Amino acid sequence: MRLLVVNPNTSASMTERISAAARAAARAGVEISAVNPASGPASIEGYFDEVFAAPGLVEEVAKGDSAGFDAFIIACFDDTGLEAARSVARGPVIGVGEAAFHVAALIAHRFSVVTTLSRSIAPIEANLAKYGLAARCARVRACEVPVLRLDDPASDAREKLSAEIDRAMAEDGADAIVLGCAGMADLSAALACRHGLPVVDGVAAAVKLAEALVGLGLATSKRGPYASPLPKAFAGAFAALSRR
Repeated sequence: MRLLVVNPNTSASMTERISAAARAAARAGVEISAVNPASGPASIEGYFDEVFAAPGLVEEVAKGDSAGFDAFIIACFDDTGLEAARSVARGPVIGVGEAAFHVAALIAHRFSVVTTLSRSIAPIEANLAKYGLAARCARVRACEVPVLRLDDPASDAREKLSAEIDRAMAEDGADAIVLGCAGMADLSAALACRHGLPVVDGVAAAVKLAEALVGLGLATSKRGPYASPLPKAFAGAFAALSRR
């Protein structure tokens, strides 16, 4: 089984961290490859960034589909470009946000999400509503650490994230925590131990769900809105997406 993890931003260091987390979660014999687009934003923090990240993401998924990967993981918690990626790939495509929400709902009555910046709260809340899981989420919180500062010791990111988890437990009554950024993937185990409740990392959750779907022989339905894109030309920077 071959899984392609696509980090929709252009940060190679974040792609490396995400790749390590995916490989740690994968079972023996599963091949994990991780890529990021050459063009697009260095991080995805809100609606504006998502628009410019989506074309590169879709192109990477299309290349992976041509290369024969069995399933695809979109490693941005906003599930950037997820619907479009499902349209171009034959195998299942899983967003780390959607995966984390579903897994958290299986192990807790109510969960809280702790993300990076406040501007990311609205997109996450919109996704929870779209996925039918808004009622299971107590609150979406932000620790106010930019994505690219997560691995910077000077940012005190881990302590800020931990403090927000404490508030989620005390104020929201959360039974579990969902980490609202793929760049937090390497923190889940330590935070779960520290706070004494399940902490769900979407990268690991997506890997295990991808393994299950491939193992069951299931892929995205091509009968409805995820049908293959219609043949048409794309111009300029998007010419590579043209279909005949």
